[in-house]
Amino acid sequence: MSKKSRSKLWFLVHSWLTLPIWFFVLIVCVTGTLAVVSQEIVWLATPQARATQPSDDAPLLTYEQVLSAIHTAEPKLAVQSISRPDESHFALVADVVYPDGRSPSLYINPYTGAIQGESPSFNFKQFTRALHGWWLVPFTNGYSWGWYLVSFLGLPLLASLVTGLVVYKKFWKGFFKPNLRLKHGARIFWGDFHRLCGIWSIWFIAVISITGLWFLIQAFMFDNQISISTEGIPPVVARQDVPIMANGQPAPQISLDQAVKIAAQKIPGLEASFVSLPGNAYGHIEVGGPGWYPLLFQTAEINPYNGAIEGSRMIADRSGLELVTESMRPLHTGDFGGLWVKLIWFFFGLVLSMMVLSGLLIWTKRTALATANALKRSHKSARPAASLATSPRKKQPAEANA
Repeated sequence: MSKKSRSKLWFLVHSWLTLPIWFFVLIVCVTGTLAVVSQEIVWLATPQARATQPSDDAPLLTYEQVLSAIHTAEPKLAVQSISRPDESHFALVADVVYPDGRSPSLYINPYTGAIQGESPSFNFKQFTRALHGWWLVPFTNGYSWGWYLVSFLGLPLLASLVTGLVVYKKFWKGFFKPNLRLKHGARIFWGDFHRLCGIWSIWFIAVISITGLWFLIQAFMFDNQISISTEGIPPVVARQDVPIMANGQPAPQISLDQAVKIAAQKIPGLEASFVSLPGNAYGHIEVGGPGWYPLLFQTAEINPYNGAIEGSRMIADRSGLELVTESMRPLHTGDFGGLWVKLIWFFFGLVLSMMVLSGLLIWTKRTALATANALKRSHKSARPAASLATSPRKKQPAEANA
């Protein structure tokens, strides 16, 4: 075999060995696409997760009314937090602790306050996000190697975007004159399809790859004790501000509705999407939700005894670097603007998955064709050698005269 033939053979072996990498990228894209709408899939499959309105004019309960309804149904449990999802068709989620130590999340009807059931500790939403984010590799000491493996894909994804734009000359013409040839064979079709998907997904690929690279940097910084946070030390209620009650009775506290009203005065435009209750006598009521900047939450820490705001985390409190880095996760998941934003992310996630699949089909067909041609050349070169070895040997002159 010639040196050139051996080089081609090794290249083909190398090409086939990259096949698992292609499938890995495809699975990450597909699971990420499912993760975007995983909460909606849970809603479809779980009736307890739905906010069933008893009548057309039934109003939503306030946080204090929901808390009272929970305590009426289960007097002995302790409520840790109540969350209100962005979409009104979802039930509220309350994190509670039972006297026996169990700490489930409960689905609460936002119109009646009824407990509709428990959320599984590891449902479809958590499964798809864990499978996509770190391939279910457990976190033992810091971030798992699965997290590093998945987030590292942001680098070749960004490189493929840049090189694709360089290779595809005048790519912007594809926006105005999309070309998808249907009658020129599978290879032509998938090539056109791959380019067309790439053109219309430029912005999405850039967002996903850049935010994915940030996850890689975030894990490295955390595992090496590097922090850029300006949040500071969480506040606690001063000992002298905690009322001392006789006979071990709980101290009177402001209602959750009062806390929400106080937080709204501190943070104009705040839509309270969660309320966390104090975990002990020195804890605060925390009220949080999106403000004018939908990618980040703003929170207020309120003294449960006198209603004073003793801590807050607003958009203006963050540094410019924090504004960028804390925006990465909602930009990556599309979880910041309700159902319509999720559907946009889901659609382009499908497009990206199909682009990877089309690239895989093009690559497989090209590699398979090159392998078949190499085998044919090898077979043709082997036949003359075999025929030469088995052909009758010509008599030498000395043998002929003997």
